[in-house]
Amino acid sequence: MHRRKGRGSGGLKPSPPEGRGSGRRGPRPPDHRAGGLGWLLLAVLVVAGCSGSGDPAPAAGGAPPTTTPPATAPPTTTPPATVAPATSAPGATATTARPPARVRYRFPVAGCRADYGTGHHDYPATDLFTRRGCAFVAPVDGTVDEVTRTDAWTQASDRGADRGGRSVSLVGVDGVRYYGSHLEAVAPGIAPGVRVRAGQPLGRIGNSGSARVTPVHLHFGISWPTRPGIWWVRRGMVPPARYLDSWRAGGHLSPARAVEAARAEAGREVPSCRARC
Repeated sequence: MHRRKGRGSGGLKPSPPEGRGSGRRGPRPPDHRAGGLGWLLLAVLVVAGCSGSGDPAPAAGGAPPTTTPPATAPPTTTPPATVAPATSAPGATATTARPPARVRYRFPVAGCRADYGTGHHDYPATDLFTRRGCAFVAPVDGTVDEVTRTDAWTQASDRGADRGGRSVSLVGVDGVRYYGSHLEAVAPGIAPGVRVRAGQPLGRIGNSGSARVTPVHLHFGISWPTRPGIWWVRRGMVPPARYLDSWRAGGHLSPARAVEAARAEAGREVPSCRARC
């Protein structure tokens, strides 16, 4: 129990010393009424200060203990941290989702100058004119698809399947098939199923097949993969010129979307042959 201090000029003041001196001797007889009144007032002040009927003044900056929630109790309106928002896609896993790796491309003629146009006769493809023996290289990482090491073309028969002469095709990591023909020779170790890297030599450029009567060049075609022997798709279904421009300049423009669109337009994996069949 303690005494409370006065709360301002309107508070009760303690009785003067004279009022509390009822037990002191002096020339003047004590005033029992004044002393009794002083003690009565003091008792009232003490009782009021120790009474629990009023709330004590809180400490500076403090909050009443009965209204302060426990520091460790989480607010009832905060959802648990592990609960996914209602708009999250089902089955999505942010920690395992990875963006697709960037595909890097190489110009298919290495070590030599090559000239080419933007068009091709009868179907989409590009002829890259260069010197005999220059390297035909893989334009992208991938797997060798079909290989022809024998030149069976004759001008008399002019069979479509033989026009490419010696050739190599591969399916890139981008899902696109790339085809190079009229080769003088296929590189050693190149066979169906072999993994190759972008820039790896696939053969030496010449004029085999129907190019026997034309200047030396590499016939370059872009298409979607098919089963073996579908030469009229393999020879080219998407014009390559804009992609060759990018790769020669060091860019990495991908034909994957264009090939996908051409495949959808064809309506099936093996459309009918429509030109030089």
